[in-house]
Amino acid sequence: MRRLEDNLFLALVLAVSIAFAWIVQPFFGAVLWAFIAAVLFMPLNDRLLRLMPTGRNRAALLTLLVIVAMVIVPAVVLAASLLQEASSVYLRVQAGEVDFGRYVMQVLHRLPSWVVHLFDRLGLTNFDLMRARLQAGFAASFQTLAAQAFSIGQSAFGFLMALGVMLYLSFFLLRDGRSLAAKVEVAVPLHPHQRSALMAKFIAVVRATVKGSLVVAALQGAIGGIVFWALGIHGALLWGVSMAIFSLLPAIGTGLVWVPVAIYLLVTGAIWQGIVLVLCGLFVIGMVDNVLRPILVGHDTRMPDYVVLISTLGGIEVFGFNGFIIGPVIAALFIAMWDILSQSRAASAEER
Repeated sequence: MRRLEDNLFLALVLAVSIAFAWIVQPFFGAVLWAFIAAVLFMPLNDRLLRLMPTGRNRAALLTLLVIVAMVIVPAVVLAASLLQEASSVYLRVQAGEVDFGRYVMQVLHRLPSWVVHLFDRLGLTNFDLMRARLQAGFAASFQTLAAQAFSIGQSAFGFLMALGVMLYLSFFLLRDGRSLAAKVEVAVPLHPHQRSALMAKFIAVVRATVKGSLVVAALQGAIGGIVFWALGIHGALLWGVSMAIFSLLPAIGTGLVWVPVAIYLLVTGAIWQGIVLVLCGLFVIGMVDNVLRPILVGHDTRMPDYVVLISTLGGIEVFGFNGFIIGPVIAALFIAMWDILSQSRAASAEER
């Protein structure tokens, strides 16, 4: 009878937990980023607590103000500038001032003869049709972006509500986070050493993954945008943000943006601009990832690039924008849990 009651209670706990997750699902992104902000800025909150041991509310509030000043305000300013530049580029495309199809055709017409013969064998020599399709494709892409921007403008109230929930929750996670974590750790039905190891690994992985991803992405995007601006390439902000987004993908990363632009510059006669872009892409933008990411992530929590790539793409496919964080974190926890299991089994074998 006791076993039946325990099973029934566990079933109720599971059902209520699923119901609670369903209720907060509309604010999943806000809850996620509140948790990430609390994990990243908890060391700062701890330092403030050491200065004011009895001021938990003040320490959490000051930390929250730092988050707003360092993260929220710059992100809003960048988003507004990006939206303005995207609108400007879209209007230029609509007016015919920017013809992506013409740019691609310029490259195709300057290709070596053996490449042209190869295209001829493949039936790809109808350049006029190709240009029309490319132009239509780019126009459709910009129309989609414009529609998304309009949708974002319409849902501004929802965004502000989610931002308010994120900041409100961040305050309480900063103030009471350690006590909440201790309660969760005790409630998890695992052995004490497994609980402590998994909790420590989880915090370390989240902190390292977010720092390694966001800081490197911001620096690579900023450097790339500055290089594009210095070379006189239109839409430097858009290119910079694109490089920041693609830098989340290891191995290929920012090369998806600057390599085609460098090829276009070299083929169309802008030799020195193309050479400068190639050198900056290889030895400046690329080296940021190779040098800075190991420092921020560390060797203990760093995953193989192929795991990061697959988990990032899968996370984005399943969770949307938030997936670029959730995917690698889940992959890191998967590896960590198997490591803990292996260590536990090895320890059990030694005891025997």
